Amino acid sequence: MFRLAGAAFLAIIFITGLSSFELPVPAPADKKAKVNWLTPEEAYALNQKEPRKILVDLYTDWCGWCKVMDRETYAKAEIAEYINKNYYPVKFNAEQRQSIKLGNRSYHFMAQGKGGIHSWAMVLSNNKPSFPTTVFIDESFRVIQPVPGYIKPGEFYQIVTYIGGDHYKKEPYDGYLKGTFGQLY
Repeated sequence: MFRLAGAAFLAIIFITGLSSFELPVPAPADKKAKVNWLTPEEAYALNQKEPRKILVDLYTDWCGWCKVMDRETYAKAEIAEYINKNYYPVKFNAEQRQSIKLGNRSYHFMAQGKGGIHSWAMVLSNNKPSFPTTVFIDESFRVIQPVPGYIKPGEFYQIVTYIGGDHYKKEPYDGYLKGTFGQLY
């Protein structure tokens, strides 16, 4: 009898304890802005309807600095928002094997040994591929400037606004940093 009463007592305490125990509810995840990456063909088609500059993130799967740039630079909300508003952003794997067609031009994978590189990556990098490379293309689909290497968020924001705001047409980059950038941002 005492065993039954003891078991019932423990059960009541256990149930009471459970009913007063609250599981922590995770806070809603921050809805961080992220870059809305497109394929080259999607960006080209959108550019035909509504011209805008194109930003290409030229990367490879094995590139460690490409992953760091994704995590540290492109993940910054102000950078993602600026890119989405002022560019058609394209993420392009320089070693992808699928051909692409942009207007009347076709680009293909060029096999070299066990690997290879895509011909569009060669065009974008002026035949000097390195990864990551950020390539800026104008509204007429002409390369403005490839910028090779990892770029820290602060410096990247300066570059992306310099080109996105057409300041590169009016003043040298150093002048932009010393004057215009500080006035605008």
